[in-house]
Amino acid sequence: MKKVLMVCLGNICRSPLAEGILKSKVNNEAVFVDSAGTAAYHVGNLPDKRSIEVATKYNIDITKQQARKITVKDFDTFDFIYAMDESNYKNILSLSRNNKDKQKVKMILKESNPTKNLSVPDPYYGGKSGFEDVYKMLDEACDIIASKLS
Repeated sequence: MKKVLMVCLGNICRSPLAEGILKSKVNNEAVFVDSAGTAAYHVGNLPDKRSIEVATKYNIDITKQQARKITVKDFDTFDFIYAMDESNYKNILSLSRNNKDKQKVKMILKESNPTKNLSVPDPYYGGKSGFEDVYKMLDEACDIIASKLS
């Protein structure tokens, strides 16, 4: 079984969406998908209601997810760790113990834009349209990730 971890700052906006989107595109018996945050601000909380709303719009249920913080043990559990932005990418790498750990970490939008170093913008302080934009970016990247995992 392949294991994929999606990571953003608080694990309530971007990474829960990425988790839900990828789960909807893969065989869940062959691929395990989870999400985490680099900060512990929202541990135990549900995803942001705006993330839940945009996911629901596309028939994806993320209401059973609970925010958690990434740990060093995640490098032992997961084959792929996708960061939503440069800051989280650096924070994830700071937890890595060796090159094997570092090789698991990628910027998620490198999948859909391999020649660019793009970040998924944090929609937390914006309006609903930001969540829709984030959904579309993640959906495109997750299509590519899912095709690589199948």
